[in-house]
Amino acid sequence: MKRTDAPLAFAIISKGDDTSNALAQKMKTYLLDFDLRYDEEAPDLVVSVGGDGTLLYAFHRYCHRLDKTAFVGVHTGHLGFYADWVPEEIEKLVIAIAKTPYQVVEYPLLEVTIRYLNGGSEAKYLALNECTVKCVSGTLVMDVEIRGDLFERFRGDGLCISTPTGSTAYNKALGGAILHPSLEAIQVTEMASINNRVFRTIGSPLVLPAHHTCLLKPVNHVDFQITIDHLSLLHKEVKSIQCRVADEKVRFARFRPFPFWRRVRDSFIADR
Repeated sequence: MKRTDAPLAFAIISKGDDTSNALAQKMKTYLLDFDLRYDEEAPDLVVSVGGDGTLLYAFHRYCHRLDKTAFVGVHTGHLGFYADWVPEEIEKLVIAIAKTPYQVVEYPLLEVTIRYLNGGSEAKYLALNECTVKCVSGTLVMDVEIRGDLFERFRGDGLCISTPTGSTAYNKALGGAILHPSLEAIQVTEMASINNRVFRTIGSPLVLPAHHTCLLKPVNHVDFQITIDHLSLLHKEVKSIQCRVADEKVRFARFRPFPFWRRVRDSFIADR
């Protein structure tokens, strides 16, 4: 439970449209009236106003202080998977933030480490949803190692490595399983793999526990388009891409119960 004698420091990230900006300004005014402190550099709580993309942006903006910052989402369009609150509940949320100690719920993250052939500095990223790997052109050919052993040589459009919370995003569209976020795991899902009399892949999503590392090793000397959530990056001279459950976790502020499977139902199959 979050409660200190010092006033809560908060920041608000808006999607940027007129509706979200107006709502963000309204929340900021209300919270300042409760003597809370606005601090964009070191907030205890970040309120995301918009959609899931807005919360992903907020996560990456504050990923250097995940042990100190919690997130809460307000959606201003279609129901967001990460957003617990709707605009009509803003007054209720403001009072909850100002007056109620909140419960912190922690979810696993994906750590991606990219190493290079020239021996240069490795690049390390954290993903809230997923990492995808594709060739800039042509078929992706990757050796997939699990716990140091060669599992398969993948040929196809690409690979998606997702977190449990990200399992409801791109991973779901690829036919991957939905994982409960209490599971310390990552999921590897194929994109249009090549399977014929010559080439074979497992063809099914793989769910790896926290103590299993997945290592992708390029077979061809090509450039790769790698996404980390909403960030798209071009990488050259790649030696390997290591994926594992991160030591860090994302922290969400819960002011009321919102069970995971209800969230899944409301996001995908409930009547609007």
